[in-house]
Amino acid sequence: MNRAHNFNPGPAALPLEVLQKVQSELLDFAGTGMSILEVSHRSKDYEAVHNAAQSLMRELLGIPENYHILFLGGGASLQFSMVPMNLLGPGVSADYVITGAWSQKAFKEAKLVGNPRIAATTEEDGKFTRIPKQEELQLDPQARYVHITSNNTIFGTQWHTFPNTGSVPIVADMSSDFLWRPFDIKPFGLIYGGAQKNLGPAGVTVVIIRDDLLALCREDIPIILRFKTHAKDNSLYNTPPVFAIYIVKLVLEWIKEKGGLAWMEQENRAKAARIYGVIDSYPEFYRAPVAKDSRSFMNAVFRLPSEELENKFLEGAKAHRFVGLKGHRSVGGIRVSMYNYVPKSSVEELARYMEEFARAHA
Repeated sequence: MNRAHNFNPGPAALPLEVLQKVQSELLDFAGTGMSILEVSHRSKDYEAVHNAAQSLMRELLGIPENYHILFLGGGASLQFSMVPMNLLGPGVSADYVITGAWSQKAFKEAKLVGNPRIAATTEEDGKFTRIPKQEELQLDPQARYVHITSNNTIFGTQWHTFPNTGSVPIVADMSSDFLWRPFDIKPFGLIYGGAQKNLGPAGVTVVIIRDDLLALCREDIPIILRFKTHAKDNSLYNTPPVFAIYIVKLVLEWIKEKGGLAWMEQENRAKAARIYGVIDSYPEFYRAPVAKDSRSFMNAVFRLPSEELENKFLEGAKAHRFVGLKGHRSVGGIRVSMYNYVPKSSVEELARYMEEFARAHA
C-alpha cells in the first residue's frame, strides 16, 4: 500500500490501524448484520459506542465527574456562537485573548450576542507570531469566562502554559491540539473542538463543560443551541454524527493501547523537534517567524527566501507524496501540520527532504 505522507491541516491523518478496523467492520458492525452507518442511534449497539467514547475520553484526560462530555455537530465555528449565546447576556462580559484568525472569529461572534472585551492581542502588522505573556493579560475578575485558542494553525503558535485566570474559568478552543498531551482540566470551565485535526474525522464536535458553568447557561435561546439540552439528553437530543463518534471511539482505544497521553506527548515532541531542528540548522534558508517559546508542536510554519523557491519546494514534495504543505492562503509559505496521528516515519521523510532541498538551493 503506497499511502501518502499526510500533512494536511484538517481533515488530517488518522491511524492506519483505525482505518483498517473501520474497513473490517464496515459491512457488519458488532454482528448486527448492518453497517455502523445503518445502525439506529437509539439502539443499544450504538449506545455502547457512544458511552464508550465518552468513558475513554474521561479516562485519558482524567476528566472529573462534574464535567459533561458532549458530542455535537456544527464544528468549532458553531461553538464561536453557542458559547456566548449560552453564557453571556445583559450585564455579563467575557475576556477574549486574540492570538490568531480563529480567536478573532470567536470574538466577532461573541460581539453579536454579548459584550466581550479583548484582554490581550498579539497581532502585529496583521500577523501573530507569539503567545502573550501572563503580565500582558488585562483580565476582568468579574468576567464570566476567559476565552483562548490553545493552538493557532495558521500562524503556528501554541499555548505551552495556560494562563492563570484566577477564579474565572477558561473556555478553550482546542480544535487543533486536543489530546496532544496530558493537562490539568480543572481551570477549564469549557473546552470545545472540531474533531478533524487531532481527534478523529470531520463531522463531530466535542464540548466538555463543567457543572457550574452549565448551571449559568441561558434558557431563553433556541432549544437545540442550549448546552443544557445536550447535557440532559447525553448528546442524543437529535441524531448525533454516529459514524464520526464511532471512529473517535476507535481512535481513543488506539491511544490507550499505545500508552495514553504521556506516550502521545512524547511522540509529538519528537516529531516537532525533528522539523524545527532542520529549520534552525538552516536559519538563512528556512525562516520561521514564530518566537521560539511560542512555537506550535502541531503546525510548523516557515518561509523560504523567495516564492519561486517555495513553489519549487512544493512541487518537489509531490514526488515524495507529501500532501498538504502549502501555507494558509492568508500568510503563504509552508506549513507542516504534524497532528497526533501523523507517523514519525512521515516526519522523518519530510525532514530529510527539507535537508536535501536546503543543501541544493541555499
